[in-house]
Amino acid sequence: MTVAIVRSTTAGLAAAALLGLGLSAPAAAQDAAAPAAQTQAAAKPRIVIIGTGGTIAGAGASSVNTGDYDSAKVAVDKIIAAVPEIKQVADVKGEQIFQIGSESFNDERLLKLAKRVSELAKQPDVDAVMITHGTDTIEETAYFLNLTLKTEKPVVVIGAMRPGTALSADGPLNLYNAAVVAASPEAKGKGVLVVMNDEIHSARDVTKSNALKVETFESLYGPLGVVVESKPYFYRLPARPHTTATEFDIDGIDSLPKVDVFYAHVSMDPKALGALAGLGGKALIYAGTGNGSVADYMEAPLTEVRKSALVVRATRTGSGMVVRNGEERDDEQDWVTAADQSPQKARLLTSLALTKTSDPKVLQEMFWKY
Repeated sequence: MTVAIVRSTTAGLAAAALLGLGLSAPAAAQDAAAPAAQTQAAAKPRIVIIGTGGTIAGAGASSVNTGDYDSAKVAVDKIIAAVPEIKQVADVKGEQIFQIGSESFNDERLLKLAKRVSELAKQPDVDAVMITHGTDTIEETAYFLNLTLKTEKPVVVIGAMRPGTALSADGPLNLYNAAVVAASPEAKGKGVLVVMNDEIHSARDVTKSNALKVETFESLYGPLGVVVESKPYFYRLPARPHTTATEFDIDGIDSLPKVDVFYAHVSMDPKALGALAGLGGKALIYAGTGNGSVADYMEAPLTEVRKSALVVRATRTGSGMVVRNGEERDDEQDWVTAADQSPQKARLLTSLALTKTSDPKVLQEMFWKY
């Protein structure tokens, strides 16, 4: 008790002396710390977080609901406020552009989002952009942005497999980790990234592999890196052209050419293929079995489709290179192969390519390139 009184008295005398100089103790401390605090604040990256909805914005009726919930219910500002630690990493502000489940994305919404990200990336007071997104189509949005944005600033797309109301919600840590990556100078120039479950993925390679597990996101050739204890560690670089190195620029695109995907299976109906092609698409992605294989009874229908639209062979298997001119005689049929791209990503690349060319040989080179 005596020690406490002495300390209190000493502090009071010091405060009195400062008051004699016209300063209070707190004010003096603030004045002394002000330059350092201002420097530290100025050094924080400025990040805009765009909200589009999805599970990360979802809510369930019970804390044990991890798969039964309503997505796109919570505003992005509330999602940010639920992770106060993010303020230690960056100066962040939220902006709501959509409030939808990502299964409801379409080309029009993709373009709107891409153009808004492009605008923000051009602003000198924005150092990075993050996007909260549903996981169902996060890989498609990220890949589209990866092909079209003209910036080296970090752009990080994130989501969650469980709603924020769940006992084991993964969204808060995903959001924090994404901010850590977006704020890092190491993230610059690496293209659009997807940060989920402590891993950093390239938008080109990442795919959702499971309907419910939090470890659902995988990359064809492994993640670019990981986030451990608030620090990103990169172990490899994207090898294919992206962002500033591509020929696509959404600033000059008002709509995207229509491209559809046909999913192959045993005993499929050729008339279904014809009906899909009859909707007026400029190209058709044939998601074939195995090596993008075409059943003998589908060759003639696909040949017919090629008279009015491009045909791109992909594989429904989820990974692997589609070999050109194997059983399928691609040169003879004037078909394109999707290399190692999934049908859904092949659709996006084909649609963007059609804003530049309708030559199948040029499109084939794009698949080898991107």
